[in-house]
Amino acid sequence: MNVRMILKTLGYLLMVESACMLPSMVVSIIHKQSDTMSFLITIIILAVLGLLMSRIPIKNKNFYTRDGFAIVSLGWILVSIFGALPFVISGAIPSFADAFFETVSGFTTTGSTILGEVESLPKGILFWRSFTNWVGGMGVLVMMLAVLPAAGANTVHIMKAESPGPDPGKLVPRIGKSSKILYLMYIGLTLIMVVFLLLGKMPLYDTLIHTFSTAGTGGFSNRNLSVGAYNNVYYEIIITIFMFLFGVNFTLYYQSLKGNLKSVFKDEELRFYFFTVLAAIILITWNLCGTTIFNTIGASLRHASFQVTTIISTTGFSTANFDLWPSFSKTILLLLMFVGGSAGSTAGGFKSARCLLLFKSIKHEIRKVIHPRSVNTIKYNGKTVDDSVVSGVKSYLFIHMVIFSISFLIISLDGFDLISNFSAVLSSINNIGPGLGVVGPMGSYADYSVLSKIVLSFTMLFGRLEIFPLLILFTPTFWKRVNI
Repeated sequence: MNVRMILKTLGYLLMVESACMLPSMVVSIIHKQSDTMSFLITIIILAVLGLLMSRIPIKNKNFYTRDGFAIVSLGWILVSIFGALPFVISGAIPSFADAFFETVSGFTTTGSTILGEVESLPKGILFWRSFTNWVGGMGVLVMMLAVLPAAGANTVHIMKAESPGPDPGKLVPRIGKSSKILYLMYIGLTLIMVVFLLLGKMPLYDTLIHTFSTAGTGGFSNRNLSVGAYNNVYYEIIITIFMFLFGVNFTLYYQSLKGNLKSVFKDEELRFYFFTVLAAIILITWNLCGTTIFNTIGASLRHASFQVTTIISTTGFSTANFDLWPSFSKTILLLLMFVGGSAGSTAGGFKSARCLLLFKSIKHEIRKVIHPRSVNTIKYNGKTVDDSVVSGVKSYLFIHMVIFSISFLIISLDGFDLISNFSAVLSSINNIGPGLGVVGPMGSYADYSVLSKIVLSFTMLFGRLEIFPLLILFTPTFWKRVNI
């Protein structure tokens, strides 16, 4: 393992994080609030430590896949630890365990919170809280490679390890340029959403908060009742549309810009994602209509559309307390938590592409049973899928369930009801945010023990990094020194 190269690259990452805190400090200065010093202290710590690490001399420039995995895993843990400092220093979240949970939730775009009341918090802190959603959405290391392409490492290994983000290899050959293209598209969509919300006369500060959280599919709000606090149909429509858009594979946007619209509309994952959303909205609207909760089709459609999109895109906003909805509707939302958004999007979850491949695999196995001598292959977007890919999806599902079960077992020690614990772990590993019961849209994770919060924090990291980059840190052979 090339330890010097890893430390040097992590140093660059810490300097990027210090720069990311500057907008939050500016917001704090503008509003003349007490959290300014907490950002200044953290920025200085990050800048000095990052500068020292980036000056480490490198003798061996060889850089391998496991080095990339180490940078991704350790990088996400480090930015979460240092990202928690403004919360602790300002006193907004005195407990470091709570602050770490909140920061991990922000960077992994989960949106789970230990805060029951947010409107009284300093504006700079709330801005940083949502900005972590935006930075984490595209990927902390993708940002580093976009602004520091000459970090000195073979960056393709870093991009492969940070797998939930778009695969830049599908865009252009050069990784640094690919990262810039991704962030330009990301920034472009973000700015368009800002314009639309401002046209609806949402205050600029509130617009930025909700745009950052929508773009990163994180769901942090500066209102206690989330988007529902505004009771504004226009805001809900705009946010619903953009939650859906940010849940789409960014490679398709690049294809659209190149004029290759035919391949976009033929994309099987996009069709699966779209029709899953449409079917869920229709079923929940039908189930809600005429109940004591919503008396009209319009109201049922309005809230069903928002909640379906926010759950499948793993954003986590809310306009209503869906924990009070009929069991049928809640079950559909629970199933959507398993699915998640598209691969290569800012959304979390198991991913629509994997679900689609599993369905195709089941169909393939049934055909083999019925016609054992026939030669059948699994095709995805018109191309034959290698058996190793399908096998990898099945292995990922198994490991996903193992981590889910272990986390579920540990947090059950706290004594909360089964539904609350189940949805808390499901929301954490799929980076969704709100669940059901204690952790419902009107609840929080505050009452869980420190042990449970740490377990859930790492469960969120496992989900965001899609398990393997973080899992290999616990493999003894991974740490054997091969490169000095």
